[in-house]
Amino acid sequence: MIESFTALVIRDVEGKPRAGFEQLTLADLPDNDVLVEISHSSLNYKDGLAVSGKGRIARRLPMVAGIDLAGVVVESRVPEWQPGDRVVVNGWGLSETEWGGYSRFQRIKPGHLTRLPEGFSAAEAMAIGTAGYTAALCVLALEDWGQIAPGAGEVLVTGAAGGVGSVAVSLLAKRGYRVTAATGRPEQHDFLRDLGVSAFVERAELAAPGKMLQAERWTGAVDTVGSTTLANVLAQTCYGGAVTACGLAGGADLPGSVMPHILRGVALLGIDSVMAPAAKRDRAWAYLAEHLDRAKLAELTTVAPVSALPELARKIVAGETRGRTVIEIA
Repeated sequence: MIESFTALVIRDVEGKPRAGFEQLTLADLPDNDVLVEISHSSLNYKDGLAVSGKGRIARRLPMVAGIDLAGVVVESRVPEWQPGDRVVVNGWGLSETEWGGYSRFQRIKPGHLTRLPEGFSAAEAMAIGTAGYTAALCVLALEDWGQIAPGAGEVLVTGAAGGVGSVAVSLLAKRGYRVTAATGRPEQHDFLRDLGVSAFVERAELAAPGKMLQAERWTGAVDTVGSTTLANVLAQTCYGGAVTACGLAGGADLPGSVMPHILRGVALLGIDSVMAPAAKRDRAWAYLAEHLDRAKLAELTTVAPVSALPELARKIVAGETRGRTVIEIA
């Protein structure tokens, strides 16, 4: 095993979090029970905030960044995980309270590991990553609610060109739903049509304050934006419909009213991917293995070396990326 390896570490520099590449050894890693050799990670909006310093994501410093990782177990002190097991980790406080995936090796708590389904490569798992896994949780929640049906009514996806949005679009279209995309980037329309979008809403239409109740349009929705956008989506959702909320790119506030909920029975379903229990994670990954179009996944994915992370972090925070970005660690 190699003596040292590169990791992207966030440290306190004059009272501010700063990310930089450092050489670490196995002795530097946390004393958790499972040692994983990481081959791939991914870039998410939260990673962009952490690496660029635009947001205080890390709550303990120093911190290895990266909220996703995929790799192979090389050492284990517990029987449920053995050398050679292919694993993925999403969330669980990685890059916040637990050292993350932008490192060649990482020691992980056993309960934070998910077994990678057969047929997925590590690169595909990170093309999915937290964003795609969150998208699967959103779609499953809508289907469990029972109001949406393939071919009947429109399902809206906000922030559709982003990581969560693009995977949600792909999953919904593959299942036969009529998908409408909300995006402020018309240059991404062809990309989204290829994923299965049938109609578009200009992002600005949803970003402006609206009435408490509006014309019914959506049988369901996946919202990645929050704030006024989410309030308008709720106000436009059909009777008995549901909206999943999984992001706050537009803000953490919700300037709406109870009217859609008490007059139309609209449900707001909060989606937490960070601390979701193992059973939910296994179900989401099984759903992705069954329903995600691998060819579409490849179309919405770009691959970059770990050295490109500082610039990519800036771009994702500025809204200059689309789809999913896989980071090659090894």
